[in-house]
Amino acid sequence: MSFSGKKKETSPVSPLNKRRASWSELWVNHHHHFLSPPPQIPKSDLTLLLPDPTLLIIIAKVPPSHRKTLSLVCKRWLRLHGTLVRSIKVSDWGVLESGRLVSRFPNLDNVDLVVGTCGGLVSVTVGVGCYQSVDFIEEERLLLSAETVDRGLRVLAGGCSTLRRLVVANASELGLLSVAEACTRLQELELLKCCDSVLLGVGAFENLQILRLVGLVSDIGLMIVAQGCKRLVKLELVGCGGGFDGVKEIGECCQMLEEFSVCDHKMEAGWLGGLGYCENLKTLKLVSCKKIDCGFGLGECLSRSCPALERLHLEKCQLREKDAVKALFKMCEAAREVVFQDCWGLDDDIFSLAMALRRVKLLYLEGCSLLTTSGLESVILHWHELEHLKVVSCKNVKDSEISPLLSVLFSNLVELQWRPDTRSHLWLSLTESGIGNKGGKFFKKI
Repeated sequence: MSFSGKKKETSPVSPLNKRRASWSELWVNHHHHFLSPPPQIPKSDLTLLLPDPTLLIIIAKVPPSHRKTLSLVCKRWLRLHGTLVRSIKVSDWGVLESGRLVSRFPNLDNVDLVVGTCGGLVSVTVGVGCYQSVDFIEEERLLLSAETVDRGLRVLAGGCSTLRRLVVANASELGLLSVAEACTRLQELELLKCCDSVLLGVGAFENLQILRLVGLVSDIGLMIVAQGCKRLVKLELVGCGGGFDGVKEIGECCQMLEEFSVCDHKMEAGWLGGLGYCENLKTLKLVSCKKIDCGFGLGECLSRSCPALERLHLEKCQLREKDAVKALFKMCEAAREVVFQDCWGLDDDIFSLAMALRRVKLLYLEGCSLLTTSGLESVILHWHELEHLKVVSCKNVKDSEISPLLSVLFSNLVELQWRPDTRSHLWLSLTESGIGNKGGKFFKKI
């Protein structure tokens, strides 16, 4: 072996000259195809292949709570989502007046503008059964001007010809006329802060069936409604006035009227007499009425009654005036369903007047604390057609005071709901009273 200083020449391809790869390099080379990013695939929106009607069907299957998220996908989905919205409550009047509302939601059929007309500061619910107060309407500073409301109504009418229900406050006759001209399908209208002059525009709604009025309406306004809205099926008056002439005109002109509701009325004396001219009236509701009638002119009530009346509903009413209650029961003598709910002054003496209602099949009593067991018995024993009895939260109706005659009546009922107080155990009290099989199955342990 030579140790000369001359460098030994080796072959460039000799395996002896190659450096051995490290274990980490071997592992990286072996798994290189797993660590490298996947090849780029061109992105495309496959929903573009679907026509709008097909995509609408797909979006409609999504629960309404998730549709807002779908509207964020793209402009097309935003537009399609808007066509599916049918009902809306407007809180920002600027969105309506600028036209953005009707362009975003072109197929609206239910629009509530009350919060928007109050500057978005107040949210209320008005209607029979949920009526609380309309004192906020008296605050003029909270309401938009009638001219501003009319401009918004014109924009709404121009973009939503399919409108079927409208709730608005402080509108004028001209604003309502613009809606009536464009939205010929409107069937339900609720007007807050209205007066007699505003109702001149209501008569232009040819297909109006449900009307709710909240405001200062007199006999003149009721006559205007009667002459213009002859297809009315349901009429609600909240805080309104009027009297015998106005109610009579409603009955004579609105032959299709089936439900008449009055909340916290300011009616003139003798208005009950006008109900006798509502020949097809089936439901009469009085809610939060401090008085039924003033007592003057009640002789008109005794001359006619509502022949087709089926339901009488009294809720949170003062029933202390005996003559007025007597006239009411005489007017509703054909009623088959009678409801007393949280009514003040309904004692045994007042309730005895209900014997004039001889065709009652269902009686519902709730929150009538002055009525006793004997007072209840003295009336319902005269109702030979009674089939359903419900007594709830009437603390002076006692299980221990039930007579044998009342027990027999209970056994023949189709339905009995007996919860006058939390300590009532009627099912136990009547075990030895010979309760029949027909009514026995409806007794439940409290």
